[in-house]
Amino acid sequence: MVTKTNTICIFGLLLLMISISYIYKVTLKERNTSFVDIFSKGSTNLNMLGSSNPLNQGNGIIFLETMDVLTPTHLVTCAVESAARVYPDRPVILFMKGLANVTSEDDLKKVQARFPALSSFNNVYIFPLKIEEIFKDTPLFSWYLKVNTSMERYWTHVLADGCRLALIWKYGGMYFDTDIVSIQPVPVVNFLAAESSKYSSNGALGFSPHHEFIWKCMEDFVRNYKGEVWGQQGPLLLTRILEQICLQHSFMALEDIMCGNITFMNPVRFYSVSGNNWRTFYEVWKPVPIFNNSYGSHFWNYMNHEKAAKVVIPGSNTLAEYLYKHYCPNNYEVLKSKD
Repeated sequence: MVTKTNTICIFGLLLLMISISYIYKVTLKERNTSFVDIFSKGSTNLNMLGSSNPLNQGNGIIFLETMDVLTPTHLVTCAVESAARVYPDRPVILFMKGLANVTSEDDLKKVQARFPALSSFNNVYIFPLKIEEIFKDTPLFSWYLKVNTSMERYWTHVLADGCRLALIWKYGGMYFDTDIVSIQPVPVVNFLAAESSKYSSNGALGFSPHHEFIWKCMEDFVRNYKGEVWGQQGPLLLTRILEQICLQHSFMALEDIMCGNITFMNPVRFYSVSGNNWRTFYEVWKPVPIFNNSYGSHFWNYMNHEKAAKVVIPGSNTLAEYLYKHYCPNNYEVLKSKD
């Protein structure tokens, strides 16, 4: 015969089991949260995100897509995936200009379907590129309001040059071009990456928030603006400002150079394959090079705009395939499934 005490115990046990089941489901849901869930907040304005803005941590990894596209290339998703793997405890943010018109739940589902290789990463976020908001409260804002974009020869590149400076100034962290595959973590906070002994790139850089160097870069960006000159607001700009604090650009072996509190990184850190040799990414290497001294590998994708652009082909045994298989395996599996 079931006593009153037994009934209470059974009822309590059932409540406990229901509670455990609920907690498990919630925890599982949180673990499976994908990058697009940021849109469910109904906010595309970074300021409106408040404390939940992942950039507020000051250690974000920033990527930019300044063309009006919703379907990124496999190289873009490989770059983002590799960063998410190399920096699992840091937010990885891809800003996309093409997302500005994403306003409905159906739009979001379509966006999610375009990023199958990234959907399992909790530290990846995709944001619309809100240009005026990014430039606000920086020297670039007045320039942006006046510039005639229809007359700009390299507008998408100049826009990206400006956005990376403003974002790094406001939030700090690291910026990487979308054709850089991350290999291992960068161990310093304030750095520039050399393309050669004479020039700094602007494809990989990192700074603490509100760093004076980045503010000087934005001031020079506006003061010496020449949109018709390739690299004037990019690598040439960073090189000009760097020369004000660091006259020596001669690298010894694999060593980096200290310029005040800024590390000027040896070209091998991101540019172990030079721009003149970019095609070798799509050739078979025997043996495959060791990237122990590199933090990332830059694919020089701007140069890969020939009529028959080179792509990664599964089973080709090229250097590019090797990098995909090792540093963005999800992306590589997506490629294989479409082969």
